[in-house]
Amino acid sequence: MLILASILIGLSVFIISYQFFRMGKGANLPTQAKTAVISESLVLRLTLPIIRIYLLPSIGNLKIDAFRKHKKKLLVQAGLSDSLTADEFLGLKIFLTFLLPLAALAYNLTLKLTHPLWILLIFSSLGWLFPNLWIQNIIKNRERHIRLAIPFVIDLMSLCTEAGLDFMKALQRVVQKAMPSPLIEELQQVLKELQVGNTRAQALRNMADRLSMSEISSLVAVLVTADQMGANISTVLKQQSDQIRVERFIAAEKAGAKASQKILLPTILFIVPAVFIVVLGPILAKLIVQFLKGGINIGGGFL
Repeated sequence: MLILASILIGLSVFIISYQFFRMGKGANLPTQAKTAVISESLVLRLTLPIIRIYLLPSIGNLKIDAFRKHKKKLLVQAGLSDSLTADEFLGLKIFLTFLLPLAALAYNLTLKLTHPLWILLIFSSLGWLFPNLWIQNIIKNRERHIRLAIPFVIDLMSLCTEAGLDFMKALQRVVQKAMPSPLIEELQQVLKELQVGNTRAQALRNMADRLSMSEISSLVAVLVTADQMGANISTVLKQQSDQIRVERFIAAEKAGAKASQKILLPTILFIVPAVFIVVLGPILAKLIVQFLKGGINIGGGFL
């Protein structure tokens, strides 16, 4: 029964984890599909109404401005600022902190088991950490999609400026023609800020602040400098595209070198012994049989 209870508890944690991290796929959708993001996660679809009704009134009175500022920045990086607030995120952490231990306790009572107290403490800690792991996973996926889209978007903007369009028109054409991605979503936000009167430099810096990516920050700095100096935007974009591709190639080489080092230990522990068993196993078996029969025949003599 204890094994069955452990399996059920582990299965519950797996289902909650899967439902959480599944939502990371929806974070890469364009703005018009953001309304479907929350509905992708069963856990969020069931818990958010409870959190908004019962927990948000109390959380709103807490003096945790630093926490709100930090989580708001994370939600912006994840592209979820329109779907989730910092207070709702805290409510989610609190709700799961109590939900997972209660699930473990329910299994105990149902199956008449006595798990120790530290099991409940572990599940409580997992419930508090789950939202952090989930949002970090979304941010990593979003940044990966942005890195993949940067060279193509820059090349397209360079072609548009070479064709005679100014920066604003080139940006509009890229947003219209490029495949939907988190980077296109951010460029749409830049266009909105330009339309309401922000300067080009300020709109681009706001995008760099939202994403907090070195590639985007470098690109924005170069574009702002070129705009202030009156340089040719098309030439600057081409240079940035080449530089980003070189950096991606170097990063791929580093990842390949790290992979070869990481695979060395499993090879020594698992593959090499198996090879020795396959190669030397028949020889050792034959020597053992000969020894049991009266000796090992070596060069016409016996040992």
